[in-house]
Amino acid sequence: MFAKAFRVKSNTAIKGSDRRKLRADVTAVFPTLGTDQVSQLIPGKEELNIVKLYAHRGDAVTVYVSGGNPILFELEKNLYPTVYTLWSYPDLLPAFTTWPPVLEKLVGGADLMLPGLVVPPAGLPQVQKGDLCAIALVGNRAPVAIGVAAMSTAEMLTSGLKGRGFSVLHTYQDHLWRSGDKSSPPSIAPLAPDPPDPGEEKGSVQADATLRGDLRHLTLEGEEEEVGEVQHRCAEKSPSEATEDPSVGGLTAEPTDGKTLQEQMDELLERCFVHALKCRVKKADLPLLTSTLLGSHMFSCCPEGRQLDVKKSSYKKLSKFLQHMQQEQVIQVKELSQGVESIVAVDWKHPRITSFVIPEPSPTSQAVQEGSREQPYHPPDIKSLYCVPASMTLLFQESGHKKGSILDGGEVRTIVISYAKKHDLVDADNNNLVKLDPILCDCILEKNEQHTVMKLPWDSLLSRCLEKLQPAYQVTFPGQEPVVKKGKICPVDITLAQRASNKKVTVVRNLEAYGLDPYSVAALLQQRCQASTTVTPAPGAKDSLQVQIQGNQVHHLGRLLLEECQLPRKHIQGLEKAPKPGKKK
Repeated sequence: MFAKAFRVKSNTAIKGSDRRKLRADVTAVFPTLGTDQVSQLIPGKEELNIVKLYAHRGDAVTVYVSGGNPILFELEKNLYPTVYTLWSYPDLLPAFTTWPPVLEKLVGGADLMLPGLVVPPAGLPQVQKGDLCAIALVGNRAPVAIGVAAMSTAEMLTSGLKGRGFSVLHTYQDHLWRSGDKSSPPSIAPLAPDPPDPGEEKGSVQADATLRGDLRHLTLEGEEEEVGEVQHRCAEKSPSEATEDPSVGGLTAEPTDGKTLQEQMDELLERCFVHALKCRVKKADLPLLTSTLLGSHMFSCCPEGRQLDVKKSSYKKLSKFLQHMQQEQVIQVKELSQGVESIVAVDWKHPRITSFVIPEPSPTSQAVQEGSREQPYHPPDIKSLYCVPASMTLLFQESGHKKGSILDGGEVRTIVISYAKKHDLVDADNNNLVKLDPILCDCILEKNEQHTVMKLPWDSLLSRCLEKLQPAYQVTFPGQEPVVKKGKICPVDITLAQRASNKKVTVVRNLEAYGLDPYSVAALLQQRCQASTTVTPAPGAKDSLQVQIQGNQVHHLGRLLLEECQLPRKHIQGLEKAPKPGKKK
């Protein structure tokens, strides 16, 4: 369901009555959760948001977000936990196990077929058709997907473990997971040992079907993708080897050097913190929300293949780590508004920062959306062109062009020079001057000049000619055919507006002209600015959308468009509206 980007309709703080109703619904849907666990999942006072969105297939989904992570989502009045919630409560749903290589197919939108199941010695969990189930990987009980059983356990066994087993709704690494802190699954030891390698023991018919069954139907119905290689790798790899695979459960094997995982995470946390201060945070950014420091800067400084998770460090919370950095006199933190901390000062001459060596960037770290499997955004190549108007057709018709013909600057120059030489218009006494015949007079001179201007220098002649032509442009996106349009390309337009509540909002238009999806930009800015965003039709523009962000977010927009998307500054209008350092947004 979330294999592709979704469109956010609204993002609002939950009301007290809705919070109480949500608790009651969770208690009813998941009776195994105790009162304390429900209160922990849906805290009484901490921030909890309701995000309404449309999945890529048009499904209306309500997502409940706590602490920056989606914890539950509601579809057609049914409540489902996300993988973030299941990592805290791994026994909330009956869990089935599959092989690590299968995860990539599930993330891509495939359903889980029964040949992909791993049957434990104790047998499969008992479920009925339509039951909600968790899906984990061999060697780690932390769920990586949730789905609805397509048949009961008895029917699965009767079928010989063939056919579609689960309709997958949500997975680790899908776009719903990406909307959170993008943490990896924790390592949770299996309750029972995994099945033995079929090469060492014949096993049951079910286990044999699991390891050697045909996985050609792993993808969605209607697709004919051959995934025999996945099955081949799974069948040849014993469970013990699968457990040792560094990609199992989304965890990456890292050199320990005798250090505990907590000590390693402490080092990674400090590294990302110092890297962010040295390379990404500037004096003009201060004061900077601590949540923005983590979400917009520290996560993107994490080395490829590793995952920053503050909860796995000895500090447990970002605020405690920042307090420690403040004691070290690296930064100064203040609570500028109730309950919201910001970094107000940084000592960029501190030895921790000056001694940090910036690592060489990896090729895959250049993508605009970190961790995404999508191709990184590349700006289009925009070329100015010229269109021949009716008033200048006589000048260009000799070269085979007519009204509406599109030419570039070089072609215009060549045509005008050829016309002048062909009609012997170059001044015999001064080669830098061109005599104007009746056609040139009509095409490039003003009415009051027609009887007074007889000659023009080459540069003046050519510049006047270009001015009289109508503007056009060519846009070429990477891997696509060029698109030519008449008129001038509209710049990305950034404006500030004052709403009735006397609050400022930042409005950005014309993103589509540069291949930028307004919904994706809105979702990215919502996370980075920690502010609500909406996407609405742009007034007076057909089939165009505008993004509104609460507050003055021109600085964030500028960084996104100039540094990450690499759009030329001349195609962005309104960057001067960014708040001045020290001024309130």
